[in-house]
Amino acid sequence: MMTSDEMLSLINKQLELLSRAHDPINLYSPIEYVLSLGGKRIRPILMMLAYQLFAEHPEEIIMPACGIETYHNYTLLHDDLMDNADLRRGHETVHKRWNANTAILSGDSMLVLAYRFITQCQDDKLREVIESFTDTALEIGEGQQYDMDFENRFDVTEEEYLEMIRLKTSVLLACSLKIGAILGNASSEDADNLYKFGIMLGLAFQLQDDYLDVYGDTKVFGKAIGGDIISNKKTYMLINAYHQANEEQRKELEYWTQQECFDKQEKIKAVTSLYNHIGIDKMALDKISWYFNESKQYLDSLHVENDKKNELVSFVLKMMKRQQ
Repeated sequence: MMTSDEMLSLINKQLELLSRAHDPINLYSPIEYVLSLGGKRIRPILMMLAYQLFAEHPEEIIMPACGIETYHNYTLLHDDLMDNADLRRGHETVHKRWNANTAILSGDSMLVLAYRFITQCQDDKLREVIESFTDTALEIGEGQQYDMDFENRFDVTEEEYLEMIRLKTSVLLACSLKIGAILGNASSEDADNLYKFGIMLGLAFQLQDDYLDVYGDTKVFGKAIGGDIISNKKTYMLINAYHQANEEQRKELEYWTQQECFDKQEKIKAVTSLYNHIGIDKMALDKISWYFNESKQYLDSLHVENDKKNELVSFVLKMMKRQQ
């Protein structure tokens, strides 16, 4: 049985081979650059782990796995452009290192490459795989649009936010697991349960990301703390703070979200203090635990021996940084 670390090494090597720049160099160099920046490769590993539940030799689906990772990085490239972000994983974003037009064209080409890689699977599974991936890609676009719409709204509900992160984050994790199951000849029931597992896991994962942006350790989290507070990003934390705050707390929250000139650390400290007094930290942790625990029922329902699930369970626990 292949471990997740072995899968990670294999995926990185294959992506390096697939993304080597060639002419026209200004089209392919940014693609090579983006895919060389690393990352946890969560989605392709989940695909290979799902496959391994039902079949041997997960290396046989390395191309579809790399396709999912290429697609994921394409979405990040375009997200950075839309957000006008300076950095991604500590390195200059493509539109900053090159320019916006290059970011658009190279991103579009990454999407096409993702389809090319994903279609390199068994002929009898191709239609089901492509339908699953295409539905997911459209949903991610819908999630991104909702996220953009929320920027100019102050009445976003928790339910609306959860649906947005389901579309923007969860569905790609779920799709990765489902495609792995399909390629491993799993039953439709097992493939669907892995998809549902991925949806719940993705919601827990994104909510944890929201939480860690406020309460995480910079060294462990891998990026500066408080970025969502500084940018007034609509997160689970901010949305519930608005709804749960008393009149005095809401006035202070509105003061900080409406200021255009402020000391970043002072704002982070003030808003975090509000979250603490309102009890948003506990609300978020409870919600994360609820979704994570709900996900387990779908894993338990798989028609697979428990020992075959161990590597997937271990990877998910590591991904969520949890103890059993």
